[in-house]
Amino acid sequence: MRAALQLAPLLFQRPNELRGASWAEIDLDNALWTVPAARMKRRIDGKQNGDPHLVPLPTQAVEILRRLHPVTGHDVMVFPGERGHERPISDNTLRAALLTLGYGPTVQTVHGFRATARTLLAEVLEVDPLAIEAQLAHAVKDANGRAYNRTQYVKQRTVMMQRWADYLDELAAGSLAEYDKKAA
Repeated sequence: MRAALQLAPLLFQRPNELRGASWAEIDLDNALWTVPAARMKRRIDGKQNGDPHLVPLPTQAVEILRRLHPVTGHDVMVFPGERGHERPISDNTLRAALLTLGYGPTVQTVHGFRATARTLLAEVLEVDPLAIEAQLAHAVKDANGRAYNRTQYVKQRTVMMQRWADYLDELAAGSLAEYDKKAA
């Protein structure tokens, strides 16, 4: 659960996609998570015939997953549930963990990490919105775009994801430094 909570803001994928990750989808050596089309939020045709969603993994995510692998790597699921190791943690597990940490739904949700990332990547890090939307696995809005635009921006997203993870580290270091000053 801790690793899943650490990865949620880093990777900003949909909660069901994150909790349903299997080790077969994760390539730690190439820092890439390949989410099968069937597990994506898509229409039936997209699930059956669509391309997988590629999630470049920043070094921080690879490190978290490498630490987790000795614990759950013998299972199918990256985050196995208590009822069976072939099933993921429940959809309520991460929500309950945030509540336990004091983050109610009006403060932060697991799905809300997506909006936070979308906003800060565009406004603070000034990343191309097309790359951000590709990372969020959002469909191109207009019909012609869907028909003709099949770009995945993998190279740009790889750079973006590392910048994002580094930015989150800087925020954490800054907030901890401020906390340490107040505590002293």
